[in-house]
Amino acid sequence: MEKELLRGIRYSALALAVAMGLSACSLDGDDGEDGAIGAEGPQGEQGPQGDQGPQGDSGDSVGKLTRIATVPLGSEVTGIFLSDEGDLFFNVQHPSGTNTATNSINSMPINTGTVGVLAGVNFNNLPATLPDSPVPASDEEKQLVMTAIGQYQVLGQTGDTYEGELPKGLGHIYTLDGDTLILENDMPDFNGFLPTGDGEGYLFSNWEELPGGMSRMQIARDEQGMWAVNDVMMLDFSPVWGTAANCFGSMSPWGTPLTSEEWVVDSSVDSTTNANWNNPAAVATDARLGRMWDMTAPDVPNPYNYGYIAEVTEPATDEPVIVKHLAMGRYEHENSTVMPDGRTVYLSQDDTGGVLFKFVADVAEDLSAGTLYGAKLTQDSGQNDPATTGFDVEWVELASGDNLTIRAWIDEYNGLGTDDYVEGESAFITMADVEAWANGDATYPTVANGGGKITAGAAMDDRVAFLESRAAAKMKGATAEWRKLEGISVNHKRAREAVEGVDTIPGEVVTEAYVYIGISDIDNTMVDGEGDMQLSARVKDCGGVYRARLGENYDISRIEPVVMGSTYRSSLTGAERCDVDQLSQPDNVIVMNDGRILIGEDGFQQNNTLWMYEPAKK
Repeated sequence: MEKELLRGIRYSALALAVAMGLSACSLDGDDGEDGAIGAEGPQGEQGPQGDQGPQGDSGDSVGKLTRIATVPLGSEVTGIFLSDEGDLFFNVQHPSGTNTATNSINSMPINTGTVGVLAGVNFNNLPATLPDSPVPASDEEKQLVMTAIGQYQVLGQTGDTYEGELPKGLGHIYTLDGDTLILENDMPDFNGFLPTGDGEGYLFSNWEELPGGMSRMQIARDEQGMWAVNDVMMLDFSPVWGTAANCFGSMSPWGTPLTSEEWVVDSSVDSTTNANWNNPAAVATDARLGRMWDMTAPDVPNPYNYGYIAEVTEPATDEPVIVKHLAMGRYEHENSTVMPDGRTVYLSQDDTGGVLFKFVADVAEDLSAGTLYGAKLTQDSGQNDPATTGFDVEWVELASGDNLTIRAWIDEYNGLGTDDYVEGESAFITMADVEAWANGDATYPTVANGGGKITAGAAMDDRVAFLESRAAAKMKGATAEWRKLEGISVNHKRAREAVEGVDTIPGEVVTEAYVYIGISDIDNTMVDGEGDMQLSARVKDCGGVYRARLGENYDISRIEPVVMGSTYRSSLTGAERCDVDQLSQPDNVIVMNDGRILIGEDGFQQNNTLWMYEPAKK
């Protein structure tokens, strides 16, 4: 039965005029007496004419930020997705449970995880300039979604049953047998829309927790631009051992959702990621680790089953099929973005000391086999300010592999329970194993030499590259210094026109296209004065957005800053540390057809913002 979910939140269009003044200063002092004028000397010979200098760029050097919307207290902006028809979806993740405000359109408060859409506006047909949504001022405004254009319509909230059609509740995560509720997940993240006709299709939404999940809604838009949910389900991840914290994601060029497993338990910069996986004390005290064990009980969970990109390969069927692409590496995936060639994929690791990865598939539109690379950065000489400092990029090849081969390696670690744990030893891959692999040793080290029990003394293979990808990349010389490397996005139409010469953007000649990268925090390993990244801490937790120009074969060789948050003010507290009218810890990034970008905040502002940024040069 079709259920009309006309749950718009709030519509406002408020233009803000900003005046800027320029002032000059001078140094005052007494002038000395004028000296005598000397005799004019003879005119010298005219020198040769110099070479003509390069033509400078035209236009402004600074882009423009427009506040499209703000989200309620306690929440961040997640799941930004722009459909081909211009529908803008985004979510409200973990809002404050004390929010009570409602309005005439919406009948419920936004005090739990919310999936929604900015209804009544086509974001692929926007005017050149838009008004800014106001910074919320009243207690009521702070508890609502405030918008500059359109109306925010709720499509679903944590626990919604849709009149019994989804009896176990939207976002709720159960054991793999489906019998026991593990948690009520209020953290919707990625959205991906698969159209099935004009104004209708499937909306896929991630639910980011340990364990994680994904929902699918069949939705349709009426003539007034409002949406109805006609069918809804939580996907069954039990065939792939469940998932760990489905974070951001993307839609592949061939129309399949790619969901990212972000949280790999007990990860740190200079270790592998499994030291405490079967430590009985950790299992008993770490709530998230304990939930992973609960999900698979009575079976023992294998840590190498988690930390991948998972593809919904049959998204429109009654029982969608999920495949984890082990060949794309295991680490804290924020998201992966496939280039229009169907082979080249850029992937971000959201952690302290993270790596920017690239995967090149052996066959287009098949991510099950290929070669994994890590980015080696060289910072611009003599510069360190985040707003002006870029990096040259080289790609360090780690290994080539395929899902089936890696699956066999993973299965060797099945069944390692808490009774197998020995203090000071590990059955899993160790840093000694990683070092032996990177050095090209013929065999794995023994346990006495710090190796893992499963591979001790065995012939060397490439499992390290795919099961401990960050440690492997760092040991091979890739830069493992990013701090909260977040969303990566490209506009497929602009990319195809710039790289392949295909005319895809009517009325515009696109000669350059970029991959955009959000960075929530520019601190810690990025500003510690060591290694490849040695930026100043001026921006710090305000974060920023970088971009990389696409070259031949969709390769990137240079990363440069686009827009940074304000100067971080450590002398202040709370939201004032980052200017409310500038970026504050950007997370999701989406590139529009016209070259503007949408940026969602995950920061400490009272009300995080969904921004639209127009680069000075697209």
